[in-house]
Amino acid sequence: MIAAQEQQPGEHGVVNKERWEQIQRLYWQEQVSVSDIARRLDVDRKTVRYWARQSQWHGYERAAPEQTLLSTHQAWLRERAAEVNYSARILYQELRQRGYEGSYDTVKLFVRPLREAAIVESLTLTRFETEPGQQSQIDWGQVSAWFRERLVIVHLFVLTLGFSRRGFYYACANEQLAQFLEAHERAFEHFGGLTREHLYDRPRTVCHSAEDGKRVWNTSFKSFADYWGFEPRVCRAYRAQTKGKVESGVKYVKRNFMPGRRFVDIVDVQAQLDEWNATIADCRVHGTTHEQPIARFERERSALIPLSGQPAFKLAAKVSRIVPEDWLVSFATNRYSVPFRLIGKSVEVQRQADEVLIFHAGELVARHPLLAGKHQVRIVPEHSPGAIARNARQRRSQGAHHGAESSAHSEVEIRDLTVYEQVIDTQVRS
Repeated sequence: MIAAQEQQPGEHGVVNKERWEQIQRLYWQEQVSVSDIARRLDVDRKTVRYWARQSQWHGYERAAPEQTLLSTHQAWLRERAAEVNYSARILYQELRQRGYEGSYDTVKLFVRPLREAAIVESLTLTRFETEPGQQSQIDWGQVSAWFRERLVIVHLFVLTLGFSRRGFYYACANEQLAQFLEAHERAFEHFGGLTREHLYDRPRTVCHSAEDGKRVWNTSFKSFADYWGFEPRVCRAYRAQTKGKVESGVKYVKRNFMPGRRFVDIVDVQAQLDEWNATIADCRVHGTTHEQPIARFERERSALIPLSGQPAFKLAAKVSRIVPEDWLVSFATNRYSVPFRLIGKSVEVQRQADEVLIFHAGELVARHPLLAGKHQVRIVPEHSPGAIARNARQRRSQGAHHGAESSAHSEVEIRDLTVYEQVIDTQVRS
């Protein structure tokens, strides 16, 4: 057990937030002993014991001169210092905007031990090895490529599995969100599964910082992560070396694949990439693991989260629509009816397998089979304005007559869009 009375270690016992997360996971989740953690991370056992019992990470604290002037800014300073590479001048300028009235020398004295501690951490940083199926690292690389006689910029999406170092490389025209998510799903398909964690730098397709400095996930990206069941993580600001495995993958594809190649178009780039990946990248002996990534992957394959036939995210994502006057909602070039009372209101449309589901305020309001082809309409009569009066008449009817009428009105019509528009036009004139 960890001694509750243990005091905080000195300056050399300080660890960064990522190292604290590693200690927490190894000790509490994987039940690794203190001695083994200390050996793996190359830190003192007392340091491991202390940080294992800390429920929250905190940076190194040292009393600063003129506490009365800096006391209200200390928490902000410790968080902001790493983001500006411990520049006392930048921090002083920003503090002045926050109402600080002290001197520049006071700020410089406060920042100095923080900078020294960061230098010590960077010098003693050891490569962190992950378990099979635990983590992937993701990054972009940009290269200039010849498409026949034209020089263009190609964006290379790189996803590296942390344990096996097996990589996936995907040539893209841009780094926009839709392309980013599609590249992920291509990687999942390539590996036959995905890891539990995904580590990123801080692109705006993943997250951005709010005014208070807190991280805010990109809504669509977070929905994507939840849909596929992985935990997104980001590197600490200005500490991109924490995803060094994928950084090495980006350098490798630039230096080994690109030199001397010419292409017809981006499709040709991908075809050559796939061949190079299968015959060269997967089969080389990796400099760190001293194994072929494809061979090491055999020990990681079963630890990946299986795809289980799950459709692509873009097919399952909900899209918002405003219900028009004809109470028909468009989706994938076709139109589907919703209850007419929702005219002018916002609904969400989602495809699930061979059905189209429509929601309002979280409640399912319409369900349709997916229409094949384009420009078709599917109408459920009960969604129409005349359904109220008709339902009242049906409730008053009795016996077989009631059953026949109900059956007739329950029949669903599927028409070509032009036919339906003619019917609507006739109703409006009357």
